[in-house]
Amino acid sequence: MKMKTKFNVNTITKTAVIAALYVAFTMLVAPFAYGPVQFRLSEALTILPFIMPEAIFGLFIGCIISNILSPYGFLDLICGSLATLLAAYLTYRAKSKWLAPLPPVIVNAVVIGAVITVSMSAGEAFMAAYAYNALTVGAGQLVVCYGLGIPLLLILKKLFIKTGDVND
Repeated sequence: MKMKTKFNVNTITKTAVIAALYVAFTMLVAPFAYGPVQFRLSEALTILPFIMPEAIFGLFIGCIISNILSPYGFLDLICGSLATLLAAYLTYRAKSKWLAPLPPVIVNAVVIGAVITVSMSAGEAFMAAYAYNALTVGAGQLVVCYGLGIPLLLILKKLFIKTGDVND
């Protein structure tokens, strides 16, 4: 399956708007957007690649900008942003709207759980700390991606499918 995104003004604009929304939603809940128990509203947008491929890079760019403020530093800036890129691509490849939110949940639980644990220098308790961090990050992702992402997807499909503006 090949992405049908052309780099034109429309695509660049959508990508930029998605990146800006990701940053704005992250900053809106900044105290809760970072840490072992996180509720990053912007992660609801991770459903967008399912209906518009240009969202992949918008989410990636937005995550890079948001992770500049991460208390986990360079590790989160690089690994967290790449996790978002991977999750966005996997969401794009999802076969149904019910599976589309799953990649961000799983990828972020695994990667961000590790970033937080490594940043904490857990030592001998690494596996226990990692299990806790992966579980709590995954739980937060699950709530946001399914609780907010699926309704967002349904609303967007209803609004834009008629105009042919969103890929189905």
